[in-house]
Amino acid sequence: MPNSFGKLFTISTWGESHGPAVGVVIDGCPPGLPLTASEVQAELDRRRPGQSDITTPRKEADSVEFLSGLFEGRTTGHPLAMLVRNADARSEAYDEMREKFRPSHADFTYTAKYGFRDHRGGGRSSARETIGRVAAGAVAKKILQLAGEVEVRAFVAQIHDIIAPTVTKFPTLAQVEASAVRCPHPATAAKMISRIKRVRSKGDSVGGVIECRMRGVPVGLGEPVFDRLEADLAKAMLSLPATKGFEIGSGFAGTMLKGSQHNDVFVNKRGRIGTQTNRSGGVQGGISNGEEIVFRVAFKPTATILQTQRTVDVRGASTELKARGRHDPCVVPRAVVIVEAMAALVLVDHWMRHVAQNGSFKF
Repeated sequence: MPNSFGKLFTISTWGESHGPAVGVVIDGCPPGLPLTASEVQAELDRRRPGQSDITTPRKEADSVEFLSGLFEGRTTGHPLAMLVRNADARSEAYDEMREKFRPSHADFTYTAKYGFRDHRGGGRSSARETIGRVAAGAVAKKILQLAGEVEVRAFVAQIHDIIAPTVTKFPTLAQVEASAVRCPHPATAAKMISRIKRVRSKGDSVGGVIECRMRGVPVGLGEPVFDRLEADLAKAMLSLPATKGFEIGSGFAGTMLKGSQHNDVFVNKRGRIGTQTNRSGGVQGGISNGEEIVFRVAFKPTATILQTQRTVDVRGASTELKARGRHDPCVVPRAVVIVEAMAALVLVDHWMRHVAQNGSFKF
């Protein structure tokens, strides 16, 4: 079972939702990077459960522990290992799932593939695995910040059928974090929160869309064939639990335009070549063009709902299942930081590959 991502900046996540701990090992982190536990913890705090009344009530501090690769506040260049202990699993809530397959979960496919599965919270298929990604993403963000002041910002653009107005300016972290739903448009955020609470009261769930923007990204990241920058971003995003769609730039809406309407015209921007519009989403021919990278990720409604559903057991017999346990009625608000983490990991890996190929890098 592959558990690693990246070529030069490689992460390997480990652990299960209801095991003793989860974590990540980063291989390829450059030595001498100033790094503190508080910087990683700040990102984990944005992801952790129980942070608002629209998320799962599971209580986890998600406190990070460094096991190797850090000495006197700087990375050593050795594998950087981080651990987060599980403290509030309550595995008994999943006893019924030992025999029954939850609709739209990985229960059936895992059993079919491996012959058995960890039914406690989904094991490796649980979104708790993303703790390792967020911890690694915090390191990647620090590298991007020091390397060229690259900023990565994700936010909620849609919950169910509630769509926020188009964001025209790069949002600040404070604007995103101002509401529990992490939508930078206050009036829309209030409607989204109300919708999530309403469906939760009925034992149901909703999905939504996260938009991510990256600015300060230099020209030249990505490859023109299989390792296109947008292809690696898509792989990163669609590797996240509950994701069902990815688009960059104009995305599917671009199919409604003619070439004369869609093309991004090149212009001189204060001494550098840029584009007048950004329908390409910051990537052309698989390579970053220096404009903001803009993409969107679709998340399905949370599969675990507190309603009785028809299903089958491991023998194929028809049965019913009403899920117990603690679950997000909408995964989208907490997924914002995970999208940022994976985007940062892709950028750092491509930045290192660019430097290895060209010997230098200009921001």
